[in-house]
Amino acid sequence: MKFDLLATDPGSSARAGLLHTGHGVIETPIFMPVGTAGSVKAVHQRELEQDIQAQIILGNTYHLYLRPGLGVLEKAGGLHRFNGWSKPILTDSGGYQVYSLAANRKITPEGATFKSHIDGSKHHFTPENVMDIQRSIGADIVMAFDECTPYPCDYAYAKKSLDITHQWLKRCVDRMQSTEPKYGYGQALFPIVQGSVYKDLRERSAEFIAAQNQPGNAIGGLSVGEPHEDMYAMTSLVCAILPASKPRYLMGVGTPENILECIALGVDMFDCVMPTRNARNGMLFTADGIINIKNERWKDDLSPIDATLGGYVSSFYSKAYLRHLMINKEILGAQIATIHNLTFYLWLVKEARKKIQEGTFAAWKNDMVKRVRERR
Repeated sequence: MKFDLLATDPGSSARAGLLHTGHGVIETPIFMPVGTAGSVKAVHQRELEQDIQAQIILGNTYHLYLRPGLGVLEKAGGLHRFNGWSKPILTDSGGYQVYSLAANRKITPEGATFKSHIDGSKHHFTPENVMDIQRSIGADIVMAFDECTPYPCDYAYAKKSLDITHQWLKRCVDRMQSTEPKYGYGQALFPIVQGSVYKDLRERSAEFIAAQNQPGNAIGGLSVGEPHEDMYAMTSLVCAILPASKPRYLMGVGTPENILECIALGVDMFDCVMPTRNARNGMLFTADGIINIKNERWKDDLSPIDATLGGYVSSFYSKAYLRHLMINKEILGAQIATIHNLTFYLWLVKEARKKIQEGTFAAWKNDMVKRVRERR
């Protein structure tokens, strides 16, 4: 994996780059649609590539480990061949899912023991076997196994958790260095900065992660309920420490406004379930604000969902027709809304990239933030 930094914005810390992987080049900044179980809900791979123009998607180690299981994935030749997606894939380590199973898991310095949400069966994740699982899945980008702390979180717990995360990272690095990819292309490990909202812990973690000299770095433990001001403060602090020569990935973030503000702070990669999850409930993101498509005001609005984006779905279908589908709980409504929202997110980061390369990102961002937060 190689990262080329092509441009920086003179009015902010925003960057435009190229991330080279075994399954193609990713233009940054980039948003990565979430395909937890190897599928972005309600979207065909062809639509992801041609209509949405996604460049990389996510899979999840915890979910794929449980279903379909490593035997099926290895027999298929990895997740790319199993799901038919030929571009890059990043896999979360499953640490966040283990965190979300608070009532059904136990964390020790050795690893995490948890009960499956599917059948209650007991499983044990360690830094070593999580790396092995991601080798079997075949992701281009492999995330380190970490503990994601909740918010709020007292300092003592955050410090203890950070110490475990750093110990686990050393074991992840050792395991990746002592094993080989299974499917003939490289796999890159991204460590994860933790530390909750405590400045000294975040600084220590960022310095430790930077010292590992891995191909890229991630920022975790944010967008878990903390105020946006804290998210931005921690992101800014960490980005100032992580090397500029490596891509920076802010995990689980977020709203269009969050993404724009964090691009300005120096983040290159984003993911979030918001565009797909909210789409299924009728919330649409557009270049002129947020729409609840179920509202009465759209009943006879025959204008396109958002012609600005240029995507087929967003330009072809009317607001009135999409509202009709959603009100009647037609599956096609969820599909159209999902494709539209993802098209918008990819359009947003593509526009940001253009503005960075033109040197006009900061002013454009300030205007766009006002537009995307409005509710219509």
